Parts: sequence; C-alpha cells; structure tokens
Amino acid sequence: MRCTPRCPTSRRPPNTGWPSTATRWAWAARCAAPGGRYAGSTTTRTCAVISSPDRRGRPRDELTEHLRGVLSNHQVPKRVHLVDELPRNASGKLLERVLSGRADVRSAAMLRGALGQGWRTVADSPPPGPFRRGFWRSPIRGPWLTAVLGSVLLVGITILFVTGLASYAAYNPDLRSNDMTPGKGLLGFYLFDWPTEPYWLYRLNQGVHVTLGIVLVPVLLAKLWSVIPKLFDWPPVRSLAQLVERVSLLLLVGGAIFEFATGIVNIQYWYQPLPGSFYSLHFYGAWVFIGAFVVHVGIRFPRMVRALRSRSLRDELRTGTAATRPEPLDEHGLVAADPAPPTMSRRGALGLVGAGSLTLFVATAGQSLGGPLRRTALLAPRGQILGSGPNGFQVNKTAFAAGVTAAQTGQSWRLELVGAGAPVAFDRDELLAMPQHSAQLPIACVEGWSTSNQLWSGVRLADLARLAGRPDAASVLIESVQRGSAFANASMRRNQILDSRSLLALRVNGADLSLDHGFPARVIVPAAPGVHNTKWVARMTFVEA
Repeated sequence: MRCTPRCPTSRRPPNTGWPSTATRWAWAARCAAPGGRYAGSTTTRTCAVISSPDRRGRPRDELTEHLRGVLSNHQVPKRVHLVDELPRNASGKLLERVLSGRADVRSAAMLRGALGQGWRTVADSPPPGPFRRGFWRSPIRGPWLTAVLGSVLLVGITILFVTGLASYAAYNPDLRSNDMTPGKGLLGFYLFDWPTEPYWLYRLNQGVHVTLGIVLVPVLLAKLWSVIPKLFDWPPVRSLAQLVERVSLLLLVGGAIFEFATGIVNIQYWYQPLPGSFYSLHFYGAWVFIGAFVVHVGIRFPRMVRALRSRSLRDELRTGTAATRPEPLDEHGLVAADPAPPTMSRRGALGLVGAGSLTLFVATAGQSLGGPLRRTALLAPRGQILGSGPNGFQVNKTAFAAGVTAAQTGQSWRLELVGAGAPVAFDRDELLAMPQHSAQLPIACVEGWSTSNQLWSGVRLADLARLAGRPDAASVLIESVQRGSAFANASMRRNQILDSRSLLALRVNGADLSLDHGFPARVIVPAAPGVHNTKWVARMTFVEA
C-alpha cells in the first residue's frame, strides 16, 4: 500500500526535528488504513486503529495482521487493536485530538496527564482483602509497638551477625581443605587466625549464636505481624525512592525468614529441604540479609527513636486491656483507621512474646550450658545423656552413621605422618608408648550443642610435627578413615599445632576412646569447631608456609 505524502517515510519535515512518537504513529496509521483513524499510547507502547466503515471486505484478524506489519516498518509497536468507537471519557477526547492529526507536544503532555489520572484511579481502588486499610483493625498495632520489637531485633541481629562471622572464621576457610565457600571473594576480608585461647571460645560463640537465634523467633514473628499492613501497601510503588525501599524491605523480610529457617534446619540436622550446602546458603544469605538490614536501619532508625519516645514503656506495662487505646493515626499506615475493640493490651502482647522466647530459651540453652539444664533442652538434637561411663557424653555422628567399621580401626590401623622426609607410620601401641599429655576440653559444634569438659590424653600435635620433620609447620591436613563426608578432612593452623593442649587423643576420662568417639585416635584442639576435631585419624600431613 502506497504511503501518502504525510507518511514519515515519504519526506522528513525540514528543520523541525524528528516528529514525536505519537505523530509518527498517527501518520503510520493513516498510511496503513486510509479512511480509518488511529490512536496510540507512548506509555503502554500499544496502538489502536479505529477502523473505517469500509474494511474492503477483509476479516478483522487479517486487517489487524496487515496493520501490525505496516506499523512495524514505521518503528511503532506491534500490539495493534481494532476498535469501532472511542470511549466516551476524557481519554476518548484526547484520542480524538490525536486522531485528528494534531498530535503535538501538547497532546503528548495531555496523554501523560490522562495516563496519570488513570494510575491515580487504580491507586485509589485497592483490591479487596488485605490491600485495604479497613482490613487491619488491631488497636494495639502502631509505631510504638513496632519500635519496641524493632529495637530488640536491632540488638539481637547485630549479635547474631557478629557471632556468625566469628563462627565462619573459626573454620579457617582460607585453608583450602576447609573452604566450603570458595567463591566468597571480598566477603572473606575480615578472616584471621582463629585463636586457641580461651579454650571455651567456640562453645560460647555458638551457644550465643544458636540460642539467641531461636529465642528471637517469637520477636521476629511479632515484628512481622506489627508491620504486616505495610507489606500489603497499595499501590505497591508510588515513587522511585519508595521502589528502592520496597525492594530493600523484600530482601529484609525474605532474608530474615531464610536465615532463621536455614539455621533451624541445620540445628535439627534436617537438610532435605535445603537446595544446597547449608554453609554456603547460610553464609551468602547472611550477607544479602545484612545489606538490606543496614539500609532498613539507616532509613527507619530516626523514626524508631521518635516512636520509642512517644510513649512510656512503664506506663504501657501498667495498662490493662480495658484501658488500651489505639495510637494516634500515623502517616505510615500502621495504626488502624477503624480499630476493633481491644482483646489484648500492649502489655499482654509483649508478655506473650517474652513468654514464648523464655520457653524456647529453657528448651534450648541447656545444650550449650550443660549441667542440670541439659535435661530441659527438649529441642536439642544432641541433648541426650548416653551413660555415666568415661565415654558417656554426646556424640555428633556415630561410627555406624559415618560408615566406619571395626576392620578399619583394628590391628591393621596405622597413623601415617607425612612431612619433610619419607612418611612414617605408627600403630596405636607405639603412640601410647610416646610421652602422654592431658587436657580438659569440651567439644562444641556449629549446631550450638556442646559437651562439658572431658579429660583427654594422648600425643601433642607439636610432637607429631617434629616426628614428621616439620617442627615449624604452618598447617597440618588431618585425614580420617571416614569417606564421603565434607568434614572427613580438616586443616589446622600453626598456632593450633603448637598449643600444648592440642592432642592426638587416645584416651578420654581415663579409658580408651570408644569407636563412636574416634577410636583408635582422634584430634582434640582447644576452641576448635567440633567437626575439626577429626575422629578415626589415618594420616597427618604437615605443610610448610
């Protein structure tokens, strides 16, 4: 079909610049359907052609495809709609202006205004249910309660992050055999040589990290409840700044749920729901979460301080349900516009959260604290008391679960030392004939549980390094007879080798090690994670710097 002289492909208007998008679309439409009319939207990138009474006998679908092909040659959208008449509203009047050929800058501004009016109409008409303000009617929800819960989480999550970083450093991940996150890059900027003093350092760190994480679960759930109207805010985005805030909020809420959930499944040794390794998921997830957390705190901290100062905690703790009143309406939409009668006071809500946290503390803390509280640690997967004998303390993984048999650890077992010269091997009797040393040390695991101090005896790692010809070794790679486990091998640093309490233990509490506790020999190092106190040791390779 031949274009009319007004078509932009026929002649470019001199000295006026390229016509507006709306103008080009109007011209293209007249070229495509002489006698018809056209309207386009620069925002939705959609065009509509008002068909003439005479379609030249073509079916609507055929004419639509024809128009789409012609319009595409004029750099206009391919989404074409045939309509028989314009809508009878302001937008229709605007489209009449475009159809008449007066598609100038003023028309484009009018079009943007009409589209803005349409957006405001959508914004003022939220979907039914939680997107409407009247859906949320709790009289105790408001900035003050949110700020109280938020202040607790601010302190608690900061401690969780610091202890989490310390736990990661305790694995010495910059030693290749220990690295569970080889792609960490700059995220490992803070790594340092994990110390061996105090000997209970890792036990304290993981006890705080795990116990606090569990205790904060009711606080986190209450905080999400207090701000849930904001999660259903309508419209979801009003400006670019709000878009950034909403994205950070999504990462914050999603990151918090992800970190707490992965931590809990790890504590319970329930790895089936995880799509990958817990260590990499929890590590990288923590950095995503803490980034969103810092942004959120930076934006909301002044608001939190103002909210905390708006009411007295002492007064609220003295206010019962009957005297509970909603907070003043706020600009952020947390306070219910039409609150329901109170069924619980703010004192009751805080008490309920506190009672939940206290219950979880009692049911968890004993696995780290030990003593009489160990019997109350109902949620601890390794809280069991195995007996009263020398080997009657907790076991993380039994020999059966690890696939270690008596044949691998029987008379044929040898400890191989690899160092400067030719490898040397010792059987258990030869190791027992060497100078024996003792140390009282606990076993502490990343899942938060730990044993009380046990009396270990055996050969110092420093003495074994000298036997291997590497008294100044920078590290040692310890290998187990166990196979198929991520922690069958572990490396220790120089400071861990040289500590006088670092032993290749042969006995515990005056008796030979049981098979479940690592017979015939296991490593025990002060302040080291439990999985690095390798059991069923078969080879030790001492490496220079």
